[in-house]
This record gives sequence, C-alpha cells and structure tokens, in this order.
Amino acid sequence: MAKTKSVFVCQNCGTDSPKWVGKCNACGQWNTFVEELVHKSPSKSGIVHDFFDTSASKPIYINEVPVSDLPRINTSNIELDRVLGGGMVPGSMILVGGEPGIGKSTLVLQMALRIGTQKVLYVSGEESPQQIKLRADRIHKGNENCLVVSETSLEKIMGHIKSVKPDLLVIDSIQTLSSESIESLPGSVSQIRECTGAILRVAKETNLPVVLIGHINKEGNLAGPKVLEHMVDVVLQFEGDRNHMYRILRSIKNRFGSTAEIGIFEMLGDGLREVANPSELLLSYHHDNLSGVAISAAIEGMRPFLIETQALVSTAAYGTPQRSATGFDLRRLNMLLAVLEKRAGFKLAVKDVFLNIAGGIKVNDPSIDLAVVSAILSSNIDIPLTQKICMAGEVGLSGEIRPVTRIEQRIGEAAKLGFEQIIIPKFTKGPHLAKYDIQITQVSKLEEAFKLLFA
Repeated sequence: MAKTKSVFVCQNCGTDSPKWVGKCNACGQWNTFVEELVHKSPSKSGIVHDFFDTSASKPIYINEVPVSDLPRINTSNIELDRVLGGGMVPGSMILVGGEPGIGKSTLVLQMALRIGTQKVLYVSGEESPQQIKLRADRIHKGNENCLVVSETSLEKIMGHIKSVKPDLLVIDSIQTLSSESIESLPGSVSQIRECTGAILRVAKETNLPVVLIGHINKEGNLAGPKVLEHMVDVVLQFEGDRNHMYRILRSIKNRFGSTAEIGIFEMLGDGLREVANPSELLLSYHHDNLSGVAISAAIEGMRPFLIETQALVSTAAYGTPQRSATGFDLRRLNMLLAVLEKRAGFKLAVKDVFLNIAGGIKVNDPSIDLAVVSAILSSNIDIPLTQKICMAGEVGLSGEIRPVTRIEQRIGEAAKLGFEQIIIPKFTKGPHLAKYDIQITQVSKLEEAFKLLFA
C-alpha cells in the first residue's frame, strides 16, 4: 500500500524538513520552504523500465569497457557547435538557461529545424503546436523530420519517445514537466529532480541527445535544485540585453569540451543570426574627433575581438561624484580610478565617471584596463584618441602595465581589421613582432602609454 507524508522542501537547494522553518540551514536562504506531499509507491522507480528493457549492471574492469566511436552530431549552427566543443555528443544532456524573452526557445527551435536528416522530437509544455509552427514560419526554417507535441506528463512523454524513436529530444521547459508518482506541483524540487533523472536515464541507455530549456529565478540562477546542474552534462547560459540585438551563449559546464568558448548571435526579425566576426559589429567607426573612446583587443573564451570602450568624465553636479559602469565591473572601475589618482596624478575624486562597453556586451577580460583608463583620461582632458590605434594591457595597483595572455591572437585580430598601431605590455613573452603588418609599441607604465597617446 502506498504511503503518503507531508514534508517541507527548500526550493533553492532541495533540503527537506519535517516542519516549516524560516531560514534554510543548508543554503541560508529565507522563506524558501514549501510543503510537498511525498507519495511512495512501488511504481516510482519503474518509470523508465516500463518503456525500456535494461539489463542488470555489474562491475567490470576499466580496460574491458567496450568503447564505440560515436561521432558528434553537427547542429548546423557554427556558434552553437563551437560552444559545445564540436557538436552534440550522443547520449548527452544539455541544459540551456536564460532570462525570459532572451531567445532560448528560438535558439533551440532554430537548431532543431536546421539539424538536417536527424529525427527531432520537440516537446513543449508552454506552447501549442500551432504557436511553434508560427515561430518556425517566422524564422524561415523547415525540417520534415521535426515532430512537435504539447505535453507536460512525464509518463506520456516516455511513451512518445518509445513510439517515435527520435535522434534528438528537446524539452521546453523542464520546469513544466510533472510525474504522476510525485504529489507536488510542476516546477518543485521533487518534480524537477524526478523528471530530469528519468530523462537522463533514457538518454544514457539509448544514446539519445537531449536539450533541456530551463528557467532562471530572480537572482539569475537556474530555477530548481542545484543538483539539476550536476545531473546534466552541459550547462549553457544564454545572455544579453534585450534592448540590444546581440546575444552571447556561454558554457558554464561542459563534460565534453572547454568552458572557455562563447558563441555570439544577433537577434533579427527572422531569428538568430550567427556572428562570425564580432569585431566588425562591435566597432562603430564613427568616433572621429570624439573624446572618451578607446579600442581594446579583448578575448572572450578562445576568440579575440576588438571592442569599443566609451567614457564620460564631468564635474559632479550634486557634490557626491557618481560612478557608473555598463558591461564592466564597477569595483574594478573604482580601483582603476584610484590608480589614476595615486600613481598618475589625475584628480578625479570630485568628478562623475561613466563607462560603457559598446554593443551591450559584458567583458571580464582584465586586458581592457588600459583602454578604460585611456578613455577616461581622453574624456577628462577632452582630447580624442587616434582612430587607428588599439591597446591591450592589464593595469596593476602600482601603475604598471602587466602582460596578458594570448597576445599574438590580439595582435593578429587588430592587423586583420586594418589598425595601424597596437600598444601592448613591455614584458610580453613569445610574440614574433616582425610577422605582423602593424606597428607594435610596448610600454611598461601608465606614463609611457599616456605620453604616446596624447603627445
């Protein structure tokens, strides 16, 4: 006979408690405990076995493990394949997260319609097949082997997998699924853990690649228990400002590739367009005789590109100076302002400083420090920088210009886009300067860079 009991489960980490508490002892979050009914039945662990016949497992020596060479599945999306490490691995589970309206469903549907001869089962718990068809017509992509179904029941989805036998499964979204063996609402910790575990077992036993779309909470983290990110093989974060047209796909976790890669997309009326050369889009080339603009050779992931750094320095109108940064760490901006004040002698304590990374992207590469301080100084003294010069260098607390990684890729990108000069740290190791068709100037301190820029 089935047993039913009531427990309180933390919606942030999944910790359960026999009674309600205000603060979770495991993760420290407040007001996250929700009452759930746990229904223990003999069929709870047999969801997958009802549809797939599996043999009993037994330990074997690692040298005797049979290895089959399964080629990666090409998604026909260069940027997505780059982030995945060369394509989807059969039997892998990929989790795509992002803010509402950022384009997660468009990205996944576009991939499902372009994947070619692979049979795709697109399961949507949020949209009807008619709504999915309208989006497919808008992005002008078609795939005769793409099947769509609107379903939220885990047991019925397992039946569709058994009957259709797809080559790729898409779930939009994992928070909408529910299992009859769990007496709780869809999106709860228990439902997400149970549904993900059942789909994961099917994926591993049948070499079926699965793409899950996940919601995020108000803190920006993936909704549901933290174990969700541990269960899947790949976690991708789709981010960007909805007021701009650029989107960045980052790899947070990847068991089959590097987490340093990023993919850049442009949101258009007919879907997402892959951006093969982001440098040409992130540079405006319309800043002649304008102060406060500097070009930096940055690297995001393994890809070099040039970005435009814009700064505005003005007298504080209300006594207390303001510090604002868009696309750049505000704490690092305050540190760079302190370095300019202490080491370079520029009085910026009573002035407002506003910094913006053009294009609406967020950059974490410390090599743009030199461009940031140069743009700030250019705006402060109202002298524009030369349009055909770019720079790359990290600024230390003592005012020195520290070396940065992969300098040859930065120099090559600047030379390819027609820049005439690039400023790099003096003690950089490895670059063969003679092979580049660009003037390379090495500096060791801020004073040397400023004399070169504003001479």
